[in-house]
Amino acid sequence: MVLIPLLQRCIQLLTLPVYLLSYLSLWDPLCKKIFPYLMAKCSTIYNRKLFQQKQDLFSNLGEFAGPSRELRLLEIGTGTGANFQFYPPGCQVTCTDPNPNFEGFLLKSISDSPHLRFQRFMVASGEDLLPVADDSMDVVVCTLVLCSVRSIEQVLREVLRVLRLGGALYFLEHVAADHSSWGYFWQQIYNPTWRYLGDGCCLTRETWKDLEKAGFSELKLRHIDAPMSWNPTRPHIIGYAVK
Repeated sequence: MVLIPLLQRCIQLLTLPVYLLSYLSLWDPLCKKIFPYLMAKCSTIYNRKLFQQKQDLFSNLGEFAGPSRELRLLEIGTGTGANFQFYPPGCQVTCTDPNPNFEGFLLKSISDSPHLRFQRFMVASGEDLLPVADDSMDVVVCTLVLCSVRSIEQVLREVLRVLRLGGALYFLEHVAADHSSWGYFWQQIYNPTWRYLGDGCCLTRETWKDLEKAGFSELKLRHIDAPMSWNPTRPHIIGYAVK
């Protein structure tokens, strides 16, 4: 369809300074510094709009606690710590994020979450969790992360490595809309520029397909539309997968 590349070019012209900065190799380091401030604002709004969905999603986390009854939880792409309020008291939380500029926001969220036991924060991508031992986690949490990783397949391999047998991956991710919808039409138009503005975020990933073929023993997954009015990230998947 000729219209899609034409409209993509229009969006790119409107955001030409971003593309120029990227060409000069200046945009990425600038985005890495700005993005945490943007996410701190957006996460508050997102949590308010999807509070019930998140509360329901994490309501059975305690069922995956190990023999010691202490839940060992690893969060990939922790960002500002927007999920902490939904974790059960006494939960042992290990945090990772590839962007070290989130640490200041994360420390604030940690101080506001005395009900949790924080183990450490690691600057690491989801594709490379080598500091985390095999079979050492009861739960891995991944929300609004798989849209921007280099390889969903590699992230899920790492998740399966660090989870103990019977442990679970919890996820809440925005995904591609139905290909016959206007939502997908606009996702395609925004996507090239969205990747720059969203620190690698892709609007058109069919993440549920990666989860289905990752090798989990059980997958509980639902497609939902986030209550966010019109938004290219409105289509979501939510659920958990058991190793």
